[in-house]
Amino acid sequence: MRKVKVEDAVGMVLCHDITKIVPGEFKGPAFKKGHVVKQEDIEELLKLGKDHIYIWECGNDLLHENDAALRMAKAAIGEGVEYSQPSEGKVNITAARPGLLKIDVERLNEINMIDEISFATQHTNQVVEKGAVVAGTRAIPLVVKKEKIEAMESICAGGGPILKVKEIRKLKVALLTTGNEVYYGRIKDKFSPVVKKKVSRYGCEVVWHELAYDDADLIKEKIQAFISQGAQMVITTGGMSVDPDDVTPSGVKNTGAELVTYGAPVLPGAMFMLAYLGDVPILGLPACVMYYKATVFDLVLPRVLAGERINRKEIARMGHGGLCMSCPECRYPVCPFGKY
Repeated sequence: MRKVKVEDAVGMVLCHDITKIVPGEFKGPAFKKGHVVKQEDIEELLKLGKDHIYIWECGNDLLHENDAALRMAKAAIGEGVEYSQPSEGKVNITAARPGLLKIDVERLNEINMIDEISFATQHTNQVVEKGAVVAGTRAIPLVVKKEKIEAMESICAGGGPILKVKEIRKLKVALLTTGNEVYYGRIKDKFSPVVKKKVSRYGCEVVWHELAYDDADLIKEKIQAFISQGAQMVITTGGMSVDPDDVTPSGVKNTGAELVTYGAPVLPGAMFMLAYLGDVPILGLPACVMYYKATVFDLVLPRVLAGERINRKEIARMGHGGLCMSCPECRYPVCPFGKY
């Protein structure tokens, strides 16, 4: 770069954005990189505190901050995301569709170990709306060595995209309400409306809904019947505690399903069950789902709907961030719950 007095800069090309800030009204570039300085610009530049401007005289081994940020964004993104044009050295990455945000956290950390670059994202496994800013890239100095961006690109090339937004599928859901107290009409079923409301938020339809008394064989038969009729996800409510007469977990196991977990390091939601019968997920929901706004169900459901086959190790990782703070006013998902 070459430093030039503003008064002598007419006809020269800016090598960086010049920011203007009007508190409470505006923050952005008053003059962008590549702008050719005119006589009428001099007074405004002086008002912005710029007695000098910088002309970029960059060698082949350096990249301007805008070019560096753009290359980082292009290297990192996968399906369901898009990037903005660079502004003031930064590129925003946004969701191109609603869905589940996935971040390769380990490789993101590796990228951010490279000096003089920055790659910031939202937490992984968050549900995002179309247009939401999910990440941002930039170089720290005005110019950065090309080899650093190439190292970042090499990390991205080594294992697929760093971030993507997966589409959430609209599945046909079967709901099985278990428990003698509901089956025989001793109490009103208040659980099913909650589940139906939660799955409908993602465009899923509860096609089948049946009741079952506390009998493991009956529960097994109903689950198998749901799947034979085309259910793409089965949800059971009731009978998930450790009392001897709570037989829903036994009924799920008796179907021959692969049991991923009975129990999760998430509060509320410790008595959660996840199993798979072939490719069909079976979710056993503890009673807390009925009266807490955010539980383990809210953490697992969008991942299941995005087509992920969750394993035991991933359930175990939910312990970090899996404690709800029981705030007087619940603001989930804008809170630490479920984020790691």
